[in-house]
Amino acid sequence: MSQNNSNLPNNVSEPDKVTAKDRALILTIVVILIVLAALAIIGFLYMKPAPDTVQGQGEATEIRISGKLPGRVAEIYVEEGQRVHEGDTLVKIVSTLVDARMEQAKAMENVAKAGESKVDAGTRTQIINGARDLWTQAQAATGIAKKTYDRMQNLFEKGVVSAQKRDEAKAAYDATVAGEAAAKSQYELAKAGAQREDKEAARSMVNAARSGVKEVNALLEDQYLLAPCDGEITVIYPNVSELVATGAPMMTLQKDDHWVVFNVRETLLKDIKTGSVLKVRIPALDKTVDMKVFYIKDLGTYANWQATKATGDYDARTFQIKARPEKPVENFRPGMSALYEGVKK
Repeated sequence: MSQNNSNLPNNVSEPDKVTAKDRALILTIVVILIVLAALAIIGFLYMKPAPDTVQGQGEATEIRISGKLPGRVAEIYVEEGQRVHEGDTLVKIVSTLVDARMEQAKAMENVAKAGESKVDAGTRTQIINGARDLWTQAQAATGIAKKTYDRMQNLFEKGVVSAQKRDEAKAAYDATVAGEAAAKSQYELAKAGAQREDKEAARSMVNAARSGVKEVNALLEDQYLLAPCDGEITVIYPNVSELVATGAPMMTLQKDDHWVVFNVRETLLKDIKTGSVLKVRIPALDKTVDMKVFYIKDLGTYANWQATKATGDYDARTFQIKARPEKPVENFRPGMSALYEGVKK
């Protein structure tokens, strides 16, 4: 026995040595746990949760360019992505039907003016015969137009032609009826002689003919469509040589009035009102800008945030907020993401 215990110190046994190591390990673990607990308490007291991130996107006003002249696209002077200024010519539309109506209206105006100028000179046989011939021609034109319209109406009822073709034939027929009535009035005026009533009638015919010219001119004003404001052409719908109807959109013009739209829970609205200035970050441009709120509206019950607790909570409504940059933001485009970072103090 004296040989086996020769390596131990005289005053320490083997069980006592193992117990000392365990105590040192336990002490180390306790110290680590105390440090971790202290760090957790400090973090809980001083660290604040990150604010809710509200993401929106850029928007802009878009204008559909359209006209009241039906016809064929002759020229398109711009392309998609091109910037234009107010008054720039965008597209040209031609209509052979309207051109023919203009020639007819001018001819009727000339006839009315000629009749008015000859009223005071008295009615000669040649004038009466000429007026009768004009009336006869107008009657023949009315008959042809009536037959054309009847054919178009029958074809429309059978689904062979479009409503636009039927309407064009009806317009041509109405124009010939008006021309026939004017020619008849001229003929009757020539037979009746130059009385005071005849002079007034002649002036009325001239005015009526001028109104017809003005009506056609009103249509031809949309032969060239102009840019109503500065902006960018985003979409062009027809191609050159295609037919377009009255009011059909030709292209979309995006105005230079960008803003941002956010959908926000009502719990975040306590500091936001119309006129508030928001700090908004635009990740695509890597910049933060100030934007003023100009629109706040409830989106309705379909956009509610449902409560998750049976009691002690309520459904939160969603509001749409629109804010416009206080200064122009270079390269900011509709569709870009925008992050709401809070109200500017």
